[in-house]
Amino acid sequence: MSTPWLPLTQPEQLTDLQQASHEQPVLIFKHSTTCSISAAAKSKIERQWADSGLTMPIYYLDLLRFRPLSAQIAEQFGIRHESPQLLLIKDGECRYDASHMGIRLSDVKSMAN
Repeated sequence: MSTPWLPLTQPEQLTDLQQASHEQPVLIFKHSTTCSISAAAKSKIERQWADSGLTMPIYYLDLLRFRPLSAQIAEQFGIRHESPQLLLIKDGECRYDASHMGIRLSDVKSMAN
């Protein structure tokens, strides 16, 4: 099973996913399409997804095309911008964030419960 990436392209989506996170946790992956570390982190998520047992929505943000949206995420959830970065949004708040090679779906799974 491939990673069910959902494109994150509109500011309104942030409000929607923040509200949805009260029902089910949501992931946001911030990705720089020109960065090899970011590409490696994305591949790692894609390889681990099927075995992770995670069923939550996972949004994909192309940082180069949607830079203002990345700034809005940092402001809205009170986290420092990094790239690549994986965020777990639960109950309207960022409960986990990791960047670069520190991104692990096993950590997400333990935080999501």
